[in-house]
Amino acid sequence: MKNFHDQTGKRVFIPSPPLRIISLVPSLTELLYSLQLENEVAGITKFCVHPESWFRTKKRIGGTKNVDVNAVQLLQPNIVIASKEENVKEQVEAIAAFCPVYCSDIANLNDAYEAIEQIGLLTDRSAHAKELTQQIKQRFAQITIAKQSLRCIYLIWKKPYMSAGGDTFINEMLTAAGFENVLQEQKRYPEITLEQIAALNVDVVFFSSEPFPFKQQHIDAFTSEWQYQMPQIKMPALQIVDGEFFSWYGSRLLYAAEYFKKLRESLFLSDEFTH
Repeated sequence: MKNFHDQTGKRVFIPSPPLRIISLVPSLTELLYSLQLENEVAGITKFCVHPESWFRTKKRIGGTKNVDVNAVQLLQPNIVIASKEENVKEQVEAIAAFCPVYCSDIANLNDAYEAIEQIGLLTDRSAHAKELTQQIKQRFAQITIAKQSLRCIYLIWKKPYMSAGGDTFINEMLTAAGFENVLQEQKRYPEITLEQIAALNVDVVFFSSEPFPFKQQHIDAFTSEWQYQMPQIKMPALQIVDGEFFSWYGSRLLYAAEYFKKLRESLFLSDEFTH
């Protein structure tokens, strides 16, 4: 039996080792896969798309915001992994009434490292988890940040447009990648209008692939609306980005640094910034 505080400060009593795990957090489901817990993971959410083999074969217990608590109980887990931001408090508390719950609360890279190592501890994969965090740290340390920092806005939603504020993991990733989030003084995910974006004089607007699945058609609509309403104002560069690299905080971080490097290179080599 393991006994420690999770990232929300709650004391959790964990069977050692847990034999049946349910993950309510897509990025931490991928982490469990990286920690080689194929046989131990009994259930995941419908948004746990990595790895694809688990997405196709593991029992799904609803979404991150609408967990089927009865389905969780029927699977008889002895540990459920949740997230303060991604899951609904009342649903997590209902699960905690019949099963231990480890709840993450991640706003920055240090929080992510701590969560990886805590999950490694509770699943008897401590050595593997520590090796993983060391690899991630090394890769982020290799990011060379140019003196020129591009001012950006990171959009996560449409109708209304919503963006990432300064107290989010996304903001942490933008900073680590060498971008300046012009909304870093705001909290959480503020709504923003086209006119407000124009007034902020940004270099680039990022359109995330999640949670709203921005695609080229949305870029085209944004462009048309801008040109119609504000033809006299130069439009910033518009870039669709893979939201998993900005908001997933498990083993996906292993590949984030290289993605950020290529993203910066592509922007600095584009026509927007070479004239």
